[in-house]
Amino acid sequence: MRWTALTSVAVVSVLAYLPYAVYSGTTDTLVNLFILLTLASMWNLLAGYAGLVSVGQQAFIGLGAYIVLFLALHGVSPFVAIPFAAIGCAVLAFPVSLLVLRLRGGYFAIATWVVADTCQLIVSRSSTLGGGTGAGVAGLSGVDPTLLTAYTYWASLAVAVIALVATYLLLRSRLGLVLTAVRDNEVGARSLGAKVLGAKRLVYLAAAAGCGAGGALLAVSQLNVQPASVFSVEWSAQMIFVTVIGGIGSIEGPIIGAVLFFALQQTLAQYGAWYLMILGGVAILVAIWLPRGIWGFISEHTKVRPFPVGYWLRS
Repeated sequence: MRWTALTSVAVVSVLAYLPYAVYSGTTDTLVNLFILLTLASMWNLLAGYAGLVSVGQQAFIGLGAYIVLFLALHGVSPFVAIPFAAIGCAVLAFPVSLLVLRLRGGYFAIATWVVADTCQLIVSRSSTLGGGTGAGVAGLSGVDPTLLTAYTYWASLAVAVIALVATYLLLRSRLGLVLTAVRDNEVGARSLGAKVLGAKRLVYLAAAAGCGAGGALLAVSQLNVQPASVFSVEWSAQMIFVTVIGGIGSIEGPIIGAVLFFALQQTLAQYGAWYLMILGGVAILVAIWLPRGIWGFISEHTKVRPFPVGYWLRS
């Protein structure tokens, strides 16, 4: 565990130094990688540990982006607005959880999608926020482009690191044990006295906050917020792809999945429709031959667990 901490600090330190050593195109790509890593970690927290398979987390991505847009229009720095977007999404997720957590399985998944589409329709009708065409994020036009790129990169890196650390600490707590029991057998967990609904609600709010922070970073990095883009179901598709390919139910899985996804994207995007077909083929092959994902296969054969969140018997 000590070596994992030291290695993590070293990797984060190197990543933090990159704006001084590489071109802005590289850091822009890494910003998108960090955003997707944050989102995938939140989806993994929901589905991989709490058994809540959501296809509507784009609701909080969009709300996080629009909270930044709203605060920026009222004079708040977009970077300062990022934590407020995370907190705001967690607050908004509470009444939503009172409805969707009553459902199970496919009903829960469809309900989250309906919530996302409802949020998009409501926001699209607000002329203050640009309506259906969206609006530009204010407060960044006077910042030097080089500094703006560096600030956005560091903010994205910080959010990704916070998301991973918070996920690890949460899963190492008693709540993590409850979530594992709920995922494996909800009825059995409830019969043993576990507060199932409270654990699910807390994880749902945490995932909403993380997705809200990701949406806030998306608004800052793109300097524009458009409802059809930030509320797109494609975000859920990418989160699911990254988590399943990397290894659902592990902290390492979304990291590997996000890196692999961006490697395929940078390599194959020029091939047009073939790019999507190859991604689909990779997903099918992994689902058939590696049901626990790439990291699940690696950890099973090597017994290496950089971020252990459970208990194992040593032979």
